[in-house]
Amino acid sequence: MQQKTRAFLKWAGGKYSLVEDISKRLQAASNEADTLVEPFVGAGSVFLNTQFKHYVLNDINADLINLYKELKRIPDEFISDAKRLFVELNNHPDAYYAYRQQFNESIDVYERAILFLYMNRHGYNGLCRYNLKGIFNVPFGKYKKPYFPERELYVFAEKAQQATFTCQSYSQVFETMPKNAVVYCDPPYVPLSKTASFTSYAKGGFNLDDQAQLANLAETAAFEKQTPVLISNHDTVWTRKIYNQAKLDVIKVKRTISPKGNGRNKVDELMALYHRS
Repeated sequence: MQQKTRAFLKWAGGKYSLVEDISKRLQAASNEADTLVEPFVGAGSVFLNTQFKHYVLNDINADLINLYKELKRIPDEFISDAKRLFVELNNHPDAYYAYRQQFNESIDVYERAILFLYMNRHGYNGLCRYNLKGIFNVPFGKYKKPYFPERELYVFAEKAQQATFTCQSYSQVFETMPKNAVVYCDPPYVPLSKTASFTSYAKGGFNLDDQAQLANLAETAAFEKQTPVLISNHDTVWTRKIYNQAKLDVIKVKRTISPKGNGRNKVDELMALYHRS
């Protein structure tokens, strides 16, 4: 079995552990497709572990896409400059909060990309969170020695030459999809309880209406445009209802989710494949 490639970012909901299951389903559905479209690319684990000729990689988080574009544009310079921040002196609350403020005040795309990577590795739990004003507000992470993912950055940068990066809504991605494509959607997951909520990884959020609209777009793409679409989500009664036109598979996962720390619930992953066979 081919060795898996890790993403260089720490990212909530990353798909590293599921890439074999996802890749297998994409390949089975894609037929002669030469392009993988990801409306919610996140850390890019699926991109890194599939073999398509072209990629359209989108995310609503402008800082994430900006980072990918800058790394693709000048990989050697970017990695060298980013590495300079990964020193013991900068692994301190004072340094972190100074860099965070610098990031929030900066309008320079290259500077923001470098600092975004620094904060991803030095901030708490790899979170990416903004307040309602769009200010990045993740606290310091208190890690002994944050890892600088040099090899992973080079691997991503090399494969990124096959990719087009966009920052737009998921609905816009469906409107502008190339022909001969297959789509993988990894949206913010449906809450498991009424009190659970999505992490605000970009201004706006993603609500239940968005979940239903995404399912409708996938159905249209697959059955009217012959473009297969695979969606991941929590396995719940509600997701099974909105994905009722898809072929559903359940994947047992090891992770547990505990919204308030009281009680740990094992949650299965639902794979919904829209495909006109």
